[in-house]
Amino acid sequence: MNDRYNAGLKRRVEVLGDGHSKRLASATQTDDFLAPMFEHVTEFAWGGPWSRDGLPTKLRCVATVAMLVALNRQHELEIHVRGALRNGVTRRELQELLLHTAAYCGWPASMEAFRTAKRVIDEAEAQGAAPATPT
Repeated sequence: MNDRYNAGLKRRVEVLGDGHSKRLASATQTDDFLAPMFEHVTEFAWGGPWSRDGLPTKLRCVATVAMLVALNRQHELEIHVRGALRNGVTRRELQELLLHTAAYCGWPASMEAFRTAKRVIDEAEAQGAAPATPT
């Protein structure tokens, strides 16, 4: 693999954690159909915009969550809400962000995002990985 791919691997671990990255690596090694897509995303998303200077990680996480709400991509939203919490976005900030998306993405998309985020926050709090009260 090339330098951008390796930078992408490193950055994904920093943002989403080692557990998520190991699951993706395992899937990549065992599924020859999915492997090219995982490699492509690692190189061109994580090794590209996610690895650039210019925006702090927390702000990239917030922007990503907002875009995933707009696209109504719940599976990816779940992953990136976890990443947002991991990178300093508070429960209160996520709540405000999701309320804000209702005006621009529509109520149904925002409601579904709230359900997804609530599930992730509850899991994180149960594991001691997120603040239990809004800050």
